[in-house]
Amino acid sequence: MGPEQFGLLPRLGQGCSLGRCRPHGCRRCLLKGCDGWFRPGPPQARYCSSRCQQAARRWRRWRAAQRYRASDHGQQQRREQSRRYRQRQRQVRAAAETAPCEGQRAAPNPQDSSGRPCDRPGCYQLFVPTPRCPDQRFCSCSCRQALRRVRQREIRRRERRRQGMRPRRLRPRAPPGSSP
Repeated sequence: MGPEQFGLLPRLGQGCSLGRCRPHGCRRCLLKGCDGWFRPGPPQARYCSSRCQQAARRWRRWRAAQRYRASDHGQQQRREQSRRYRQRQRQVRAAAETAPCEGQRAAPNPQDSSGRPCDRPGCYQLFVPTPRCPDQRFCSCSCRQALRRVRQREIRRRERRRQGMRPRRLRPRAPPGSSP
């Protein structure tokens, strides 16, 4: 009698409800905030569900935007955009002087964009790298360890494939000498 018979192993796309489930073949979701246990279908699965995959895609788009805004070209584009906005505002104010208006909406506070984004999918934390480690890529050691765990697993799999090992079967084999 194994853990599958008692329902202790999570199915694909489901997190482990016990929180202490660490059987062979299960892994944690890489997305920050989820960290659920799941049994992967494809061997390189990083996320427990399609919802986590979509959240990771949104995070990648956000991170690309952050990187672009920090580049010289992105900053130049933003300056030109601001210049065009100020020009439009001057035209609006000139038109408003001729017609009186009731009030003005308060300008939204811009999000603080100082710092670098964390490299872990789903982590929107911005941080300032320390002078001791200017190439810092993660906001915390838990984010660093989560991505390290995934990358080490993928490296081990690649090494096994290079050495000519065959992947494990998903179904258990029948004992030798027995007929199906």
